[in-house]
Amino acid sequence: MRDKVIIYSGGMDSTVLLYKYASEIALAISFDYGSKHNDMEFSYAKKNTDKLGIKHIRLSLPFINQFFKSDLLKSGGDVPKGHYEDMSMKRTVVPFRNGIMLSIAAGIAESIGCKSVLIANHGGDHFIYKDCRDEFIKSMSHSISLGTDTEVVIEAPYTHYSKRDIALEGRDLNVDFSLTYSCYNGEEFHCGVCGTCVERKEALEDFDTTIYK
Repeated sequence: MRDKVIIYSGGMDSTVLLYKYASEIALAISFDYGSKHNDMEFSYAKKNTDKLGIKHIRLSLPFINQFFKSDLLKSGGDVPKGHYEDMSMKRTVVPFRNGIMLSIAAGIAESIGCKSVLIANHGGDHFIYKDCRDEFIKSMSHSISLGTDTEVVIEAPYTHYSKRDIALEGRDLNVDFSLTYSCYNGEEFHCGVCGTCVERKEALEDFDTTIYK
């Protein structure tokens, strides 16, 4: 039964989640909020949803790029280099991004008769992204359930996984990671030095087919 909506970026984590629940997903939603890599993400997301036969839409949220402050956005500064654990990576936080996307996805889920929203936040995100943490996801799920007639809930199965855990699960699911995109700079090839590229390299060690600049 297809009764789930997934927030789907086209990155590693959400792609593994897409494949894991492919038979239960009614709709994949990619959000264009003005990040430097949204266009590249979407092109990869489309390849996977087409391959799996899952309906896929792109929703534009231009107000985020216009009014929010983050170096992840086109309106922001240069994307910092280095590991996620470096405090400089806090500059890539988009304020309340997950809260906004989850709210919209929940409204769509209720509108099309779906029971849950899937999101691929993971343990490595918790250091700087507060809206990826377990307490936030549980609280948000409770609020969404209270605020929807059909009691829509959030499913976040990777909250306590490392990115390596997700990569290994994806390998077991035969996910083609060359059809995923991570780099925050949004160029044709992964830069290899931004936080998400460094994390990608670590997660895919021994089976990384990514082309880095």
